[in-house]
Order: sequence, then structure tokens, then C-alpha cells
Amino acid sequence: MTSPSATDTAAAGRPAADPRVLCDTRALADAPPAPAGVLWKLAESGRQLDANVVRLAPGGRITAHTETQLDVLVLVVAGDGTLGNGSSEAGEALGEGALVWLPHGAARSITAGESGLTYLTVHGRRPGMRIGARPTATAPVRSRGNPPAQEPGCAHH
Repeated sequence: MTSPSATDTAAAGRPAADPRVLCDTRALADAPPAPAGVLWKLAESGRQLDANVVRLAPGGRITAHTETQLDVLVLVVAGDGTLGNGSSEAGEALGEGALVWLPHGAARSITAGESGLTYLTVHGRRPGMRIGARPTATAPVRSRGNPPAQEPGCAHH
């Protein structure tokens, strides 16, 4: 489910959309059946933020990773789980209402508890993919029979 798109027809200097309620996160969290994955995402045109409501099944996990560019806020809507920091140490308990800051550059993981975990994420909007010239003038060196080297910082998911 995505939020309805705003029309971008406002005059210069005026907002393109009026403030409004986008969804009821508790209703999303309680709605049967209980699928895992993205339940809702912000899709307004002209927005400066990205936001998602995500559900993890009981025992589900977002594996340890590092976001290098964006800070992320996480608000637990329903369920429980654990916030990890990428180390083998025990993480911090998460419960309904927990507000978490994930600073850019910090390793993090999230594991759902026995009842699953539903949470809202909010962060600055990522620019869209663009087709353009390579940032450097030279192509990666390719040896015979081997695929080209991956550029530093490129992660393919």
C-alpha cells in the first residue's frame, strides 16, 4: 500500500500538497493475514523524505549492515524485537513505542521477537537512479575470463 500521490500544480512558493493523515499504522500492524515485508510506503511526488512501514515475521531478521549516507529513524508500531550493532554482543530490546536513531556509518541489525515486529522507518529521500557518464575517465581493468571489478561503494541487492 502506498500513499496517494500529491499533484504538483501549486504556484511557486506554495506547497504542492496540503498536510494530511496518510495511514493508520496500528491498523496496518493489526491487519490479518500477517505478511512480512513492506506494508506501506510514502509515494508523494516532490517529497524530501522516504518512509516505510515494515513487518518482520516472528524471528525474522534484517541482517547486520551499514548505511553509509543516511540517518534513519525507526518507530516500533507493534510487536517486539532486538536492535543489534553488528557485534556479537547482546542488542537492545525493542518494544511498541520505541523510537530509535540509526546514525549513518553505524552497523545495525533488527531481529523480530516471538510476536513479530512492525516498524516505521523515515529518512532523507535517496536520489533516483540516473544514466550518465562514469565519474572517472577509465573503465575498470578486466583480466581475460574474469568479470569487471566492482566499483568501491557499489552494493547490488
